[in-house]
Amino acid sequence: MAGDAWISEAAPYLAPRESGQSDAWTDEAARRGRRGGQRLLHAGEVEAPEVVRAALGLSVGERVVVRRRLILLDDLPVELADSYYPVSVAGGTPLAEPRKVPGGAVTLLKELGYVGAEVVEDVSAGLAVEEERVHLGLAEGSAVLRLLRLTRTADGTPVEAALMVMPDGRHLTYRLGKRGA
Repeated sequence: MAGDAWISEAAPYLAPRESGQSDAWTDEAARRGRRGGQRLLHAGEVEAPEVVRAALGLSVGERVVVRRRLILLDDLPVELADSYYPVSVAGGTPLAEPRKVPGGAVTLLKELGYVGAEVVEDVSAGLAVEEERVHLGLAEGSAVLRLLRLTRTADGTPVEAALMVMPDGRHLTYRLGKRGA
């Protein structure tokens, strides 16, 4: 997608899905006449990376449940997306299992009693590390955008820290809410 302007509504990615409804990425790509998909690379418990630990307010060494996905557009990799959940939220749930979660993570979180009410996003840029280059098919020295999205419930409980890595050259605009609202 290098150089493509891809203006995206964030709200569909944060809203629970209806039964039988495809995921927000597949829907968004289809509206543009493209084919969106994802491949699950890993699911399970890991030690929380520092940036995730800080975002979720966890202690050093504390574990999280992670779901690492390679996001595809027309079968080409366009993003690495890692979603991290506190074990107290996602441990022992389908989020910790290496399989598709019917309705997606947001829908399952709602069923578990966790509804996102506040989202904070932090965007940075840097050089891709080897693992990012391999998954995204980038040359050494390639730059990437990193977006950290923290989702909290109405009472302030952090339930997800998502770290998305995208090749540079993408123009990202996220809009929350409806126009004219």
